[in-house]
Amino acid sequence: MRTRPLLPCFAPLCLVVILLHHMTTTVAANSPYPYTPVDQILLNCGSSGNSTASDTRIWIGDVNSKFLIHSQSQSQSSLTSTLKQAPNVAQVPFTDARLSLAPFTYVFPVTAGQKFVRLYFYPASYSNFDRSNALFSVKVGVFTLLSNFNASLNADADADSKGAISREYCVNIEEDQRLNITFTPSPNVSNSYAFINGIEILSMPTNLYYTPIDGQGFEYIGQQNYYRIENSTSLEMVYRLNVGGQTISSANDTGMFREWQDDFSYLKEHRMLFLPFNDTIKLNFIAIPQYTAPEAVYRTARTLGTNSTINLSYNLTWQFPVDSGFDYLIRLHFCEFQPEIIDASDRRFHIFIANQTAEEAADVILWSGGNGVPVYRDYAVSMRQGTEKKVNLYVAIGAEPQRWRTAYQDAILNGVEIFKVSDNGNLAAPNPDPLPPNPPIIAPPAQAKGSKRNRTTIFAAAAGGVAGFILLSILGFLILRRGKRVKDSGSSDGTSWWAPFSFTTTKSTKTRKSSLPSALSRYFSLAEIKAATNNFEDTFIIGVGGFGNVYKGYIDGGDHPVAIKRLVPGSQQGVLEFETEIELLSQLRHLHLVSLIGYCNDGIEMILVYDYMARGTLRDHLYKSNNPPLSWKHRLQICIGAARGLSYLHTGAKQTIIHRDVKTTNILLDEEWVPKVSDFGLSKTGPTGVSKAHVSTVVKGSFGYLDPEYYRRQQLTEKSDVYSFGVVLCEVLSARPPILKTAEKKQVSLAEWARQSSRHGKFDQIVDPTLKGQIATACLNKFGEVAVSCLHDSGVERPSMNDVVWGLEFALQLQESIEKVGKHDDHVVELEMNGAEKALLPQSKSDDSNNMFSSSGGQVSSIYSSSEVTMTSSADQSFSSTNKESDRLVSTGAVFSEIMNPQGR
Repeated sequence: MRTRPLLPCFAPLCLVVILLHHMTTTVAANSPYPYTPVDQILLNCGSSGNSTASDTRIWIGDVNSKFLIHSQSQSQSSLTSTLKQAPNVAQVPFTDARLSLAPFTYVFPVTAGQKFVRLYFYPASYSNFDRSNALFSVKVGVFTLLSNFNASLNADADADSKGAISREYCVNIEEDQRLNITFTPSPNVSNSYAFINGIEILSMPTNLYYTPIDGQGFEYIGQQNYYRIENSTSLEMVYRLNVGGQTISSANDTGMFREWQDDFSYLKEHRMLFLPFNDTIKLNFIAIPQYTAPEAVYRTARTLGTNSTINLSYNLTWQFPVDSGFDYLIRLHFCEFQPEIIDASDRRFHIFIANQTAEEAADVILWSGGNGVPVYRDYAVSMRQGTEKKVNLYVAIGAEPQRWRTAYQDAILNGVEIFKVSDNGNLAAPNPDPLPPNPPIIAPPAQAKGSKRNRTTIFAAAAGGVAGFILLSILGFLILRRGKRVKDSGSSDGTSWWAPFSFTTTKSTKTRKSSLPSALSRYFSLAEIKAATNNFEDTFIIGVGGFGNVYKGYIDGGDHPVAIKRLVPGSQQGVLEFETEIELLSQLRHLHLVSLIGYCNDGIEMILVYDYMARGTLRDHLYKSNNPPLSWKHRLQICIGAARGLSYLHTGAKQTIIHRDVKTTNILLDEEWVPKVSDFGLSKTGPTGVSKAHVSTVVKGSFGYLDPEYYRRQQLTEKSDVYSFGVVLCEVLSARPPILKTAEKKQVSLAEWARQSSRHGKFDQIVDPTLKGQIATACLNKFGEVAVSCLHDSGVERPSMNDVVWGLEFALQLQESIEKVGKHDDHVVELEMNGAEKALLPQSKSDDSNNMFSSSGGQVSSIYSSSEVTMTSSADQSFSSTNKESDRLVSTGAVFSEIMNPQGR
């Protein structure tokens, strides 16, 4: 039981309570809504009169209001302000504001029970108040709702806010307790002030979001116990979505004036989606109260569609950035309104929350009792992992792969609500990072039209252009001549063609000579780098690279996001890696290799600039993150792309290049999921002599990926990359790190576990449980054969990367052929298989779902030799063109190197 706060006594409180009850009683008599709140207070802060909002509700002013309580000394610093204009922002309650350099409190006499508290902020530059100084905390009773809240940063970070933002909370008020809201400027920041534009207090139905005293609670994802929302906790509404439908305004809610957004911008993949709706069905609220959500929520939905083969290949996923360090309540709304879904088991599907299985056989008809009956399900999940300010909370639905258990391989969702749960009375989270700085626009000096100076400038520019052209021609002749001499001499010393043309890379007072290839990559001045990162501001750090921080910056007028990798200033470590990466990447161009944009080499600063890779590293999508699990086909396609990049390094470049640090954090993914091999700081050129099969060098690499033969003999070959890539393949299949010290002894090393499992015919034991039902047995066998062959202890027994590419492409063709079961297709791979595997082929017309890989069995064998594979001419052409595609060179590429801290350096 919370204690009643000590407040100044004031006589008219009873009168206020009577007036409020009279107002709500009048509303109740004429209310068109399923629910009428007992308490409904709308306070237009900073206003002296009543105002009517767009939803026709009346907001009362707080000037001379008995709700506002402060001491005599505080009253001198509590001011009101009215904006002359608030473009694109609702006039009520955002036109007026109360601002204060000292704490101030509102006290609301309300009935006992659970309430909505909504706060409205418009961080504008009011009279004598700079918007950037609005930094304050907000408390309701014992609950801290906001702490050091920077209103302008939060408004700027919300692209849809148009400058005005609101926050909605749920609190419980005990008997004989008033609802107090206190605003306190941050004491440690000079000139900080608190402000508020509007406050809304609204009663909610008892236990709408709270757990009844005698209630059991609901599922806590990943935990054994049930979860309860007690009256002693508070909630913050984070997302409320009308899935598949349009935004529902607060006026069209059920009487609680909640706004329901459309869900499109939260979909992880904007593929073709099915949007069924039924605006004529009569909804029957027998499972939940009618006020739970508007009827429009239950008349629209998103489903996977009717193509069962496609449905099994992906999950419909929503991505929600949330504050880390809290538990969350997720409420999912359902209603089966399609006329063909009438019985239990007609449509069963999976529900995934935060990459974990919430329901294996969700059945809306079973939950609700019939078609047209709305229902909801509550889940709780902890998002306390990691140190990031924001993490992604994923909600996904997927089809049930076992056809005999459900009539329709489909899934449905109508609405989503997500609430943050208070942690020891706290709901506050850090402010968002500032937006990227706008680079200064330097305008040319104005000149009088037709002036003598202007004509002189034009003449000088023309003369300079001619001189420059002549100079470039001479330089070009010298470069070509030097190139010819190098070619004719047959020199094999590895000297680059640009070596004679050493140049000073900067105008710094501490510049040093360098032979770095500025002709093949862009040189950035230190001033450009500082402008792109706001002088290396910490808020722009997105990771830690092998030799320093990695920043997200913006170049070319702020339109081009880049990753900027900065060597620790003054450090002598990583200099060789810095130069190696520039020299290699300046010459290499391939679809599946990173392409260097440029570099900066100024005094003690050594900086590399790449395109920003929106989806981060491959490891980010396997484990130790909140990203949803990748489908099997998606993982396989990423492996093929990375293998093509490594194959090009080994055989496609002028010299063999050995990467020497192949791992999942060095395989990066762009916005379109194209994989690119990155981080060439440890790379070495391969042996050049015919009789020389290896390079003798100091052992470098990453623990868990290191070739044991290379480690023992200190002799590096391209087969060392093959071994590391074999570990990557096992990592992709199992979604676990290469070394897991907490595992049982035989499973600590992933490579050794994979070899032992394959040897004993239990390779399926290493498979990621989330892939259950996705991998065809024939595909798993071929993939396992390729992976294990890469892990041979002896390098000569390992395949080449070109062979690895072929094997993985073949595994993908096996998977795709099996997914075509039941469709007419004369161009499929024919294999010598056992009876179960033959049943996977199209001509068998059998049910493919019976033969998809599960965790109950599977064995890697070597029966798929090239002599056992026959293809039609059409398939041959297709396969050949795929191989040619792998060697395609491109002039540009989106790149980003190392956004995680690599080990083994």
